[in-house]
Amino acid sequence: MLTDTACRNATCPDGLKRRRLTDAGGLYLEVSPAGAKRWFWKFYPNGKESRLALGSYPETSLKSARQARDDARKTRLTGTNPVQQRKANKLAAVASSAITFEAVARAFYDTKIDKWSPSYGERWIERMEKDLFPIIGTLPISTISAPLLLHALERVEKRGAFETAHTLRQTAGQVFRHAIVLGYCELNPAPNLQDALKSVPTKHMSAVLEPAKAGELMRAIDSYSGQPSTRAALLLSALLFQRPGNIRAMEWAWVDLDDAMLAIPAASMKRNRKSKINGRPHLVPLAPQAVAVMKELHPLTGRGKFVFPSLLTGERCMSENTVRAALRRMGYSNEEMTPHGFRAMARTLIGERLPNVLHDVIEAQLAHAKSGPLGAAYDRAQYMEQRVEMMKLWADYLDVLRTGAKVIAFKTA
Repeated sequence: MLTDTACRNATCPDGLKRRRLTDAGGLYLEVSPAGAKRWFWKFYPNGKESRLALGSYPETSLKSARQARDDARKTRLTGTNPVQQRKANKLAAVASSAITFEAVARAFYDTKIDKWSPSYGERWIERMEKDLFPIIGTLPISTISAPLLLHALERVEKRGAFETAHTLRQTAGQVFRHAIVLGYCELNPAPNLQDALKSVPTKHMSAVLEPAKAGELMRAIDSYSGQPSTRAALLLSALLFQRPGNIRAMEWAWVDLDDAMLAIPAASMKRNRKSKINGRPHLVPLAPQAVAVMKELHPLTGRGKFVFPSLLTGERCMSENTVRAALRRMGYSNEEMTPHGFRAMARTLIGERLPNVLHDVIEAQLAHAKSGPLGAAYDRAQYMEQRVEMMKLWADYLDVLRTGAKVIAFKTA
């Protein structure tokens, strides 16, 4: 049996390549001519001699070497070769170090990009490349803890992008869940950070929500002295309350004036990639007032593709800033009314002022998808009769507000 003193004083005699000092149970200390000392455990798998390196002396003490020998013997008793196990562990460690957060994130992105809409996929990877990859992208995903992820998210918060920080927490969670399924890590730190981030300040789209103010807005649109097509865009924004992008990019091919119907193709709607490809068009009934606006506009722009072509070139649609600039010209600040505010105005006033209009009918006209297990089966062509009637009621109600006549009373409970 070796002693620590014997190990400390051990040398290799001149002329020998090495000297071995035996302890017990196959453990020995090997001393080189240069004085280096290393621990080995000798064992006999399948009747052939093999040895396992257990560390250098004095970094690995005699006591530690004996403990390592005993651990290796226990591994051997399970039927596993300790040398092969160590090689497997090293290979796993090398593989794990190559499986970085960025590598897993990009792999996850590749599996989802065909299902996401192009705009969502573009924003997803841009946020990652800007805010997470530079901080934690090169780290093995199995080593990223909640504090490390929080550090990256707090850098986003410091520039005031509180909503982006929360979004990144959620997208990082997607990556960690993907890694767990593939066996690259065991824990997802993202859910634990929900309360660690600062709350997102409530921000509402500026909109006119009172009947009297809506009447003032409609009168201002009536007296708008700018481009006729811009005035028409303002009127149809109010009458149709569709998303601003769908209004300004509206094409004459979508419009059926005889049947008083606007059919926005699925590819132009705010939907996921699958729904954009396979979904039905979003149908927008046109009240007589909307048909009149389009018939008046048709001689001006009807020869081209777009209902509202760019003033610079008819090959593109109206700029996204045109309606906003028109509102400013009419005296409405960004805190009072925005192009998107026409949707909020319609949703609020129809819900509060027009009798017998169901909430689901309003939501269908707004093209808001239903959530829950029935969401995928939601057909936006539902309630078509009710929607046709609602759009007429809404257009008539705007006329009442425009003239300043007595407004319809609140609906009774």
